[in-house]
Amino acid sequence: MSSKISSTSTPPAAALIDERIESLGGWRAEMLAALRALIHEADPGVVEEWKWSNPVWSHDGILCTGEAYKSAVKMTFPKGASLPDPKGLFNSSLEGNVRRAIDFKEGDKIDKAGLKALIKAAVKANQKV
Repeated sequence: MSSKISSTSTPPAAALIDERIESLGGWRAEMLAALRALIHEADPGVVEEWKWSNPVWSHDGILCTGEAYKSAVKMTFPKGASLPDPKGLFNSSLEGNVRRAIDFKEGDKIDKAGLKALIKAAVKANQKV
């Protein structure tokens, strides 16, 4: 007999993220799905969560969030200001002392190598704590 307690009050985070992508449609759905896949490629140990009504990817702490707005899909890195960004991917929330974000607009190309490096750096930053 298992001692696990299961909750059916909310779907698992992966299902909620799937629903978000499906509900967005168009380029924003494609972008969020591509970013999600890239996060998993960069960090196979990533955990998907659902917080603040948005997808959140964690590994020993939050790596980044994925928010969809009318004109952008935003990836926010809570510790972004402390991460190396040699490709200059951060283009939003630059005035903050801690977080940084990347706004992807319709037609933007993803710098896959640069983004994977940021995700790996975020994992390392979380593991130093």
